Amino acid sequence: MNDVIIIGAGPAGLSAAITCAEKELKPLVIDEYFKPGGRLLGQLYEEPDGFWWNGIRESETLYQQAINLDVEINLNTSVNNIEKQGDYWVVYTEKNTLYAAHLLLATGAAESPIPVPGWTLPGVMSVGAAQVMTNVHRVKPGNRGVIIGVNVLSAAIAMELQLAGVEVASLTLPKKNKITQSEAKPKEVMDSLLHVSHMAPSTVVRYGSKIMKNEWMKKMGISFYPKKGFKMWDIPIQLRKAVIEICGDETVSGVKLATIDSNGEVVDGSEEHIPCDFVCIAGGLYPLAELAAVAGCPFYLVEELGGYVPIHNEYMETPLDRLYVAGNITGVEGAKVAMKQGVTAGLSIAKKGGVPGLTQELNHAIQSTEQSRDNAYIQFHPDVQKGRRIIQEQWEETVGTSQLP
Repeated sequence: MNDVIIIGAGPAGLSAAITCAEKELKPLVIDEYFKPGGRLLGQLYEEPDGFWWNGIRESETLYQQAINLDVEINLNTSVNNIEKQGDYWVVYTEKNTLYAAHLLLATGAAESPIPVPGWTLPGVMSVGAAQVMTNVHRVKPGNRGVIIGVNVLSAAIAMELQLAGVEVASLTLPKKNKITQSEAKPKEVMDSLLHVSHMAPSTVVRYGSKIMKNEWMKKMGISFYPKKGFKMWDIPIQLRKAVIEICGDETVSGVKLATIDSNGEVVDGSEEHIPCDFVCIAGGLYPLAELAAVAGCPFYLVEELGGYVPIHNEYMETPLDRLYVAGNITGVEGAKVAMKQGVTAGLSIAKKGGVPGLTQELNHAIQSTEQSRDNAYIQFHPDVQKGRRIIQEQWEETVGTSQLP
C-alpha cells in the first residue's frame, strides 16, 4: 500500500514525488516511457541571462533527488484503468494492480496532428518526435527538413534542430481547410509567433515584433509580409506560404509550397517544389487527460489552456476526493510551471494526509507557481492567465469553495 501513486514521471510528477517524500509520505511513480523526465527530455534553449536550459540535465537532477529520498519509480509501465474503491484509489497497470490513499495525475500533454496530403510517407513525423530524436537519442531526423505549422512549440524546436546541425528549409503554414482554420491564417499565426520573438537573435526582429503588437500594424504586416519570409535563427519563417502536399514515392523527397493571401487562401499558379528529406507537422499541444476522464473527473473546455482541462483548484485538487492533477494536464505551459505545480500538489497531498503545519508552505508554493508563470520564457498560450481564471470559476461553481479542506 502506498500513500500516493503518481502517474507521470515528468517535471510535475517527479517534483510532487520529491515533495511527498520530504514530508515522510511513501510515493510510487509510474510512467510508460523508459526514461524519467517527460517532455523535459527534449528541451534545450538559451534564456535571456545566458543560462542554457538543458532538459536532460534538469530531469536527471529531479530523478536523482527522488532516488536519494527512496522514491519508487516504475518505468515502462502503462496504466490501463483507475477507479475508486472505498477509501482507496486503485490503479490497474499491465503488470499489476496498485492501491493508494491519494492519486496524482501528471500525464502531461500530447501533440495535435494536422492532416496534410502525403503525411503517411516515411520521413513525416510530429515536431515533438523530431525533438526527441535529436535531443534525446542524438539521431538526426534528416539533413534538410520543412516544418508545417508555425507556433511556439515549432519555433522553439526549429531552433533546437538548427543547433544540432539540421537544416530547416522553411517554417511555414498548412493549407487552409475545415480542420486547419486558425493554423492556416497568417494573422492568427503571427499572434502566436510574437510570443517567441524575444528568442530571435536578430535585434531587428525583436524590435519589429514589439511594433507588430498593434492591431493595425499586424494587418499591415501581414499584407506586406515578404513571400520569402523573415529569418529567425537563419530559418525562413514563411507566413504567406502553405504546404499543399508532401511529395515522394517511397519516402519524403520534398513539399509543394504555394503562396497564400492574408486570409490563408492559395494563390493559383504560385506552386513551387521545395526539396527536403523529412517533414515535421506541428499542430500544438493539448492536455493528456484521458485518465482523469476514466476516473470520472469533470472537465471544462478552456481554449486558453489548450483544450479540455480537468476541473481543479489552485491547490491542484479535483472535485473527486484525494484525486489531484499537476503539470500540462491542467493546461499547456512550460516545465518550470509544471515543477512548481508538482510541489503544490505534493504539499496538498501531505496536508490532506495529516502532515501538520503546511499552510504557510503551501501558500508560498502557490505564489511561486504564479511567479514562474508570469516570468515564463516561452508562453504556449498568450491568454493563460484568463484560462486560469476560467478554470477557477468552474471549480467554485462545481465545489463551492476555493479553499483546501
